[in-house]
Amino acid sequence: MNFKRAKRDRWIRGVCGGVAHTYGWNSNTVRLATVLIAAIIPGPSTLLAFVIYLLLGFTLPESEEF
Repeated sequence: MNFKRAKRDRWIRGVCGGVAHTYGWNSNTVRLATVLIAAIIPGPSTLLAFVIYLLLGFTLPESEEF
């Protein structure tokens, strides 16, 4: 997998935009799914999703394409 963060299609760090562009999906759908999964799954899923998002946001390279 060659994930990159989105440079232009971003709200916070560009992780959801990068995943969406990698697979050809709508970036708003990926954002909505991320928030829903973090909120619906019981337990510490919200904190876990936040930590994973931040780790990806600081470690993935930024794309020049999207």
